[in-house]
Amino acid sequence: MAEPGQVQGSLRNRLAVTLIGGAALLALLLFLVVRSYAAQIAQQGQDSILTASVSSILDAAVLRDDQVEIDFPYAAFSMLTTAADDQVYYAIYRDGGFLSGYADLPQQASSAVPKQFQTALYDGKAVRISTASRTLLGADVRTRITVSVAQTQDALSETLNQISTNVASFGLGFFMLAVLLSFWVTSVTIAPLKRLTTSVTRRGPQDLRPLTKPVPSEMLPLVNSLNTLMGRLNQSLSQSEDFIAEAAHRVRTPLATVRSYAETTLQRVDKEENRQALRSMVRAIDESSRAAGQLLDHAMITFRADHLEHEDLDLGDLVQELVQRLTPVAEMKDIDLVLQIDRPVRLIGDAILLQNAIRNLIDNALKYSPSESVIEISVTASPNPQVAVRDQGAGFPSDEIADLAQRFSRGNNARGTIGSGLGLTIAQDVAAAHGGSLTLSNTAGGGACVIFSV
Repeated sequence: MAEPGQVQGSLRNRLAVTLIGGAALLALLLFLVVRSYAAQIAQQGQDSILTASVSSILDAAVLRDDQVEIDFPYAAFSMLTTAADDQVYYAIYRDGGFLSGYADLPQQASSAVPKQFQTALYDGKAVRISTASRTLLGADVRTRITVSVAQTQDALSETLNQISTNVASFGLGFFMLAVLLSFWVTSVTIAPLKRLTTSVTRRGPQDLRPLTKPVPSEMLPLVNSLNTLMGRLNQSLSQSEDFIAEAAHRVRTPLATVRSYAETTLQRVDKEENRQALRSMVRAIDESSRAAGQLLDHAMITFRADHLEHEDLDLGDLVQELVQRLTPVAEMKDIDLVLQIDRPVRLIGDAILLQNAIRNLIDNALKYSPSESVIEISVTASPNPQVAVRDQGAGFPSDEIADLAQRFSRGNNARGTIGSGLGLTIAQDVAAAHGGSLTLSNTAGGGACVIFSV
């Protein structure tokens, strides 16, 4: 079993964190920009009102007999009324000398500019101060009047707080939407990779066909690399299968020749020691020939498993033909083959592979059944097409039954019986190729039971 690869983070999580982090940064930037712009607009509104108030006071200033008279207009301060009842302060200067108002109201550093604004602390509160000047001309007098009007910023602060709350709510909604979109984007982005993973995972161990489904351009190098790797593996597997098949064929042919010579020699030899040696030779030749044949069968099954030649079959007819062909072998051992078929048992499958698998099961039963016994072969269609082979032999070793279908695996009670340990493996591989299974068990009255289902 392959060891799991090392994991270093998650592409989906990285992408999601990047998108969410970017959304959070954008939301924060949006909040700061909108709040700054709102503060600038609100401040400009307050400055405009303060300027109008200062202008109305300056317009009311007149010079009579070298005295400055100002009849404060009602609108000069009424226009500064706010819902927060902001406090208003003023100061009037003549040529730099204090005339009226709040003498300690902060003054501008320079009066050269006609209109000036500043924010300062007065009486422990932040105030916005607007200052403007006007020159008054008399008969022989020229004087400069400077007026400063200040207003606290409680209403402005409340407005900015409300704007900040609204912008924060909007930014939070934008962030939550961005989070949802981030998860959706990451899912959509990772989906082709998941589909590729699922496509590769669902393949059988021998399915080395190239991946042909369209993929994003970023995944194309990965898919090309996988196809190249699978192409190399397929070539290597084909070469191995060809080698096994060729080797088995080349070994089986001379073995048959050697066996015929050994049997001929056995009939001519009278000395018991020599006859026993020849019998051992024939037995070894039979075992080698059988192993070579099953290796050839296994190589053929491995090759055809991923390229099944599907056709509509009657499983009962297929098994009946096998039983007829193997009946002479059974009669030589005084074994009866009893066949029971529920007709019809239709299925879609590869006839050659199915015949090979079921022949191995019946052949195994013949090998391990005692003389004058019965082998029951039943073919049923429910709940799914299956073939059950029951013999009256020694059965399967209970502690080894789970491993007997593995390649070259044989039970302890199989010693002395010719075999290669591939018969059950071949049957199991054929069942798996058809989406079925192979079940091994022992019957209550003694003997083995193999159920081949497809």
